[in-house]
Amino acid sequence: MEQFHKDFIDLIRLGIGDKTILQIRLIELAAIKTLAERHGLSAVLLDGLDKCNTDLLPATIKLEWIGEVLQNYESRYADYRKRVGELATFYNQHGFKLMVLKGYGLSLNWPIPNHRPCGDIDIYVFGEYKAADAALQKELGIKVENGHHHHTVFGWKGYSVENHYDFVNVHYGHGNAELELVFKDLAKDDNHYVEIDGERVYLPSPNLHALFLLRHCMQDFASAELNMRQVLDWAFLVKKFSNEIDWKWLVETLNRFKMTDFFNCLNAICVGDLGFDVKLFPAIHFDPFLKEKVLNEILEPSFIRDEPNRLIPRLVYKYRRWKGNAWKQELCYHDSRVSSFFTGLWNHLLKPKTI
Repeated sequence: MEQFHKDFIDLIRLGIGDKTILQIRLIELAAIKTLAERHGLSAVLLDGLDKCNTDLLPATIKLEWIGEVLQNYESRYADYRKRVGELATFYNQHGFKLMVLKGYGLSLNWPIPNHRPCGDIDIYVFGEYKAADAALQKELGIKVENGHHHHTVFGWKGYSVENHYDFVNVHYGHGNAELELVFKDLAKDDNHYVEIDGERVYLPSPNLHALFLLRHCMQDFASAELNMRQVLDWAFLVKKFSNEIDWKWLVETLNRFKMTDFFNCLNAICVGDLGFDVKLFPAIHFDPFLKEKVLNEILEPSFIRDEPNRLIPRLVYKYRRWKGNAWKQELCYHDSRVSSFFTGLWNHLLKPKTI
């Protein structure tokens, strides 16, 4: 691991309140700032820098950084939260229950919720997505797109909303259909919720959120890239709900779907590199070499998300990425790579917008 990567991780630890980091040096500040932006952790690193010797950060750069955090994190978070509440208002008025997945719900686990970046709004309406989408179209004239395999998409006051009818793509790989049954059963639980401006917004149960977040992390890692913000999402979820997650059930489920090795590496990174309490996690058994390989790939992925715009170059790029990410796919999935390739190809043909 390069020195500026170590500095990056130390600043993350400082930013989230780790008091064991006593000294830090910043030689490549520009590289660290760029890395923070790519990982969605500009606000966290600024929090860390505030706890360092202020001489490390020139005043002009600090003021610029503060402005970016105010605009891209804190102001956007306030607007994001407001829009989630307004969407919940519409659904509640029409008899639908709105569950938010990832995003806002995960931010509530962070020490400073509005220092977690917000992107799309992912939701689940307890199996009533067709009626909920129809109500949006009929009453508000909102166009709903159905070009994806496990969610519809529509715009809501400046945000893209993914309305999930499935938690995973049941047409991709043989295990996903079986895993989806587990998700659907967990999603029946409506005992977890918060209020936004007086409107009830449902949250996944700790078991559902844990399994869904892990699967989502594995999908991102195996297909393209995983960032450190997502790693922190997992760490903070565990920190808040460690006593409520059914670890015996979760580990058995992960074993059943061959997801354990990545799970152990992720936990090892949370404990060994980010400083979270090992007692929060189940027993961690991992290959140190594999863990380090996973961490390095998270920090600097072999393939970035900037895909070519033209169709043929994009297809060539995706094929090269698929071949180059073979070790990650084998780590995260138990399906045959050849079988997954052809089912994935067929799914893209069925839903061309996913190409």
